[in-house]
Formats: sequence, C-alpha cells, structure tokens
Amino acid sequence: MSTPQQDVEDWIRKTIAANDVVLFMKGNKNMPQCGFSAQVDHILRALNVDFKDVNVMQDMSIREGIKTFSNWPTIPQLYVKGEFIGGCDIVREMLQAGELTALFDDKGVAYDASKLTA
Repeated sequence: MSTPQQDVEDWIRKTIAANDVVLFMKGNKNMPQCGFSAQVDHILRALNVDFKDVNVMQDMSIREGIKTFSNWPTIPQLYVKGEFIGGCDIVREMLQAGELTALFDDKGVAYDASKLTA
C-alpha cells in the first residue's frame, strides 16, 4: 500500500513524464501569484514555449512534495524533458547566458526567440 507522500511523488513523476516542460509555480499561467513565478512564466511565454503549469497553491501536499522530490527548497521549479532545471534565478541566468535556448535545442523543445529583447 502506498503512502500519501508516495502518491504525491508518483503524481509529480507522471506529470513531469507526460509533459516536455513543466513549471511548478505559485498561481498559474493566467495569474502568477508571486514575482518569481511570474518571471519564469514570462520567460517561457516570451520564448513561446508550450508548458504545463502546476499551481502549488491549490494543494499543500504538492507544494511540499515537489520540494522533497527535487531536493530544492523554493518555488517555482522548472522541469524540461524530465530534468530539473532550477528556480527563477537559474532560469533567468540561463536565459541571459544563452544556455536556456541551448537546452531547449538539445532537448528538442520548440521555442521562438524572436520576441526576446536583448
């Protein structure tokens, strides 16, 4: 018999596996509920990346479970093709260094960088 924690981890694992890009965030694409989540959402939208948003504010077991799953203490958390990328600062730094689009290229994730401003 699985524990509730195991159920949460299974759900997280399945969600990550079923979607090329997943953003665990406070709020959702239409209404981020914290500045850090809004920044990562904005970056993904600016790149026209199709991503699954998971609002951790709707379920405390997911909010805490994703931190345990990734061994990362903060939200938002970005996953690309099953790989944990990081939070807001890491995503922003990767974008500025050209590493985020390189990662998308390597992983075969479609994006459009034409709307990015330097």
